[in-house]
Amino acid sequence: MSKTFLIAAPWSNSGKTTVTLGLARYFSNNGYKVQPFKCGPDYIDTIHHTTAARRASVNLDTVMMTDNHLQDVFFKHSKKADVTIVEGVMGLFDGSVKDKGSSAEIAKKLDIPVILVVNAQSMAYTVAPILHGLKTFDPEVQIAGVIFNFVKTASHYAFLKEACETVGLQSLGYLPTNEDIAIPSRYLGLHIDKSFEILIENAAKHIGKHINLEKLLSCAKTKLTKGINSLEEKQINRINPMEFKIAVAQDEAFTFAYLENLNYLKTLGQVIFFSPIHDQVLPNADFIYLAGGYPELYLEQLSGNSKMLVAIKKAAQSGTKIWAECGGMMYLGKSIVSTAGIAYPMVNVFDWSTTMENKKLRLGYRRLVFEEDELWGHEFHYSEIINDTSEWAKAKVFTARNREINSKLYQYKNVLASYIHLYWGAGNFKWLSKGIKKEKTTAIINI
Repeated sequence: MSKTFLIAAPWSNSGKTTVTLGLARYFSNNGYKVQPFKCGPDYIDTIHHTTAARRASVNLDTVMMTDNHLQDVFFKHSKKADVTIVEGVMGLFDGSVKDKGSSAEIAKKLDIPVILVVNAQSMAYTVAPILHGLKTFDPEVQIAGVIFNFVKTASHYAFLKEACETVGLQSLGYLPTNEDIAIPSRYLGLHIDKSFEILIENAAKHIGKHINLEKLLSCAKTKLTKGINSLEEKQINRINPMEFKIAVAQDEAFTFAYLENLNYLKTLGQVIFFSPIHDQVLPNADFIYLAGGYPELYLEQLSGNSKMLVAIKKAAQSGTKIWAECGGMMYLGKSIVSTAGIAYPMVNVFDWSTTMENKKLRLGYRRLVFEEDELWGHEFHYSEIINDTSEWAKAKVFTARNREINSKLYQYKNVLASYIHLYWGAGNFKWLSKGIKKEKTTAIINI
């Protein structure tokens, strides 16, 4: 059984991530098994969470996941934890369409109490009607307590505490401004070093000093995880892992892969990780997964590893099945052009290039319809494709509001590439598993 709560906020930039990291490290330092989760498709926060909690963080997403899959993922990972911390996304009710995919929707579907982190830097008792609105807007959302952030003095906090009392919410304390726990923008999940460790430890100490953590845990819900004491015999499809080999790119340049996507790949065969930066030999594989990341930060290293570039191109030409997304897709192009305008040669499976010049953000949920497949994913990138003359698959891409857009799915033989980070953790990517021989076996599994 796990003490479970969701950290949310009325709006972004309230300090949710810092509070989540500090709490995760505090409880971990005190001997608790901490399981972190992140609402939404964010990769970077899960990297931070994993460092702070010393346990892999997992994404929860009501846009990309069915309700049953959402619950299965949550219960599977939280059932052996002492404390489960879910970090919300944006403001409490902010979703892709109204509250779809919001922290509030996930809290309701998983029956998790919410701890609000409120940036109270420029307000006092006026926070009362804000809290009242958040509390009453959707009665199914259980707001169990409030942490006030960026509070200057105890006298300032007195007004905020009175506001909580007025609207019938528990105040759990306040956090004074502390520059030692501010997360610099350069920390994109790529530079977790000793300085980041110090930051997390400082956050844990700061929270331990100022927040009533005993009261916070009393606000948390003790979750009876689904099927914690039950076993079920099921017919499942298994593959001899020695027969199907999967090579997954994972290094400084390729860091973005949903944990449940990787777990699903492990049900298909033997997963072997390799580095396009450091390795000169590509593992023998039936399927290659080039995940997203930041190849633009490692252009010299990637371009300079000519043996790996040649090996991946030969694999594509020989008909090996490859899925490449975002950074992985950029790697398969002719070149990547840096912000300084320098073109670095890449794999050249596709004859277009990508450029980091004149950066413009493109993001949002995407629904990809391709042959027998219909999957949700997420697009987030600053680069753009130039000199595009390649073949692209007959696929349609829609936003969360069902508007068709021109994001392309590129195809070369058995290679598919897109800017979209697809979620297939539920095993619903038919193209990926097509042609793999499976044997039906009986297994006793936890449910």
